[in-house]
Amino acid sequence: MKVAIYGQTYQESAVSYVLELLDELQKVNAAISIEKEFHSLLSKTKGVSACDTFDEITGLDSTFDMFVSFGGDGTILRATTYVRDLGIPIVGVNTGRLGFLSTFKKEDVRKVVTEFTQGSYSIVERSLVEVSASGGIPEFAEMNFALNEVTVSRKDTTSMITVETYLNDEYLTSYWADGLIIATPTGSTGYSLSCGGPVIVPTAKSLVLTPIAPHNLNARPLVISDDTVIRLKVSGREDNHLVSLDSRIASIENGREIYIRKAGFSVKMIEYTSESFLKTLRNKLLWGEDRRN
Repeated sequence: MKVAIYGQTYQESAVSYVLELLDELQKVNAAISIEKEFHSLLSKTKGVSACDTFDEITGLDSTFDMFVSFGGDGTILRATTYVRDLGIPIVGVNTGRLGFLSTFKKEDVRKVVTEFTQGSYSIVERSLVEVSASGGIPEFAEMNFALNEVTVSRKDTTSMITVETYLNDEYLTSYWADGLIIATPTGSTGYSLSCGGPVIVPTAKSLVLTPIAPHNLNARPLVISDDTVIRLKVSGREDNHLVSLDSRIASIENGREIYIRKAGFSVKMIEYTSESFLKTLRNKLLWGEDRRN
């Protein structure tokens, strides 16, 4: 069994739970590799012994059985830039508030190993979106993909932008808004949800277009097939606008055509029987609870 471990280096609150995981992994003689900067933190605070390490370029391959992310949903999004198209299944141990991606309770971290070895899980394929533009986007280079969403938004202004939108080369509409979100099913519970978008189950073959604070009040979120090619052209008072892939941002001049489509690979997420997506929805959105008392 080969396991990769990753966490944000500033999250010292995660250290004790990482040690519990390491202890459980040692019981099954697992081969362990820890992200370099996170390993440095662990070594300084708790004296974790030397082991294999990895970074965004080297150290990981398709032989790993599991990638464990310590943190919140943002840490999971960052984890995908390490895993990329290697097909390593990811599981998130939440060290903060309950998330939609990082759902495993930190207090139950040992179960990450025990339930995995018992086979009490399933692998869920999560689709991604990728972005391209005429002339390229140097800030994204080879990491032009996102697990949650691609967002175009205004920059250096309080004025709205106009997002001219085409689906498979057919004109849809021009959103006059603060921006536009193109979210995957995974991202439907993120920024898109905050802007009034629908919740989509992770296995749905869909994308959702969600305008951000639209001025044209008849603009509503739109669910489309994930084989659709989306073409956008932004105009506004400023010369540039922002394009973001999850948490990574680039500034692009207005008028350039941006293409968004489903990425050519997916990310595997480990969904434990005890921590299903529907259970997370019930807990996060308080569905089924009587709040009258």
